[in-house]
Amino acid sequence: MVERGARPGVHLPARPIRRHRSRDVEVSRYCLDTSAYIEFLRGDSRAVSAIDGASWIGFPVITLGELYTGFVLSTRHGRDEERLREFLAHPVVETIPLDDEVAHEYAHLVAELRTAGRPLPANDIWIAACAARTSSVILTCDAHFARIERVGCVVLEGASRRR
Repeated sequence: MVERGARPGVHLPARPIRRHRSRDVEVSRYCLDTSAYIEFLRGDSRAVSAIDGASWIGFPVITLGELYTGFVLSTRHGRDEERLREFLAHPVVETIPLDDEVAHEYAHLVAELRTAGRPLPANDIWIAACAARTSSVILTCDAHFARIERVGCVVLEGASRRR
């Protein structure tokens, strides 16, 4: 079972301080990007600390879709799906559906990014729309989320991502 604080050698503060844009703020509501969830599973100390210290974790259905795609293409999909089910069952984790309000946020974000000449992958804009809708901060390994000025993000720089 995936439990909060289950990683050996990681000592977690009750309410962690994270770098958010250009100032220190207390962040306890995260909207998870696929990359952050994968780093959490790999035991990246920053991902584990952020997720373990969160009071609420939003899990966009877009992130679920990206993970399920990986499971279908993987030889270890049964184990990976079980770990995901355990994670999603945790009391602070909530799946974020796509609804009219998220779609409205998405439209505004696409328009802002196009006007500014800063395109992003469509799935990442949907994830940002979920964060905007839930007043949460995106937890990610992808620095391009910082291009979205209306939505905060915490980038886990230098994580052990395999591309």
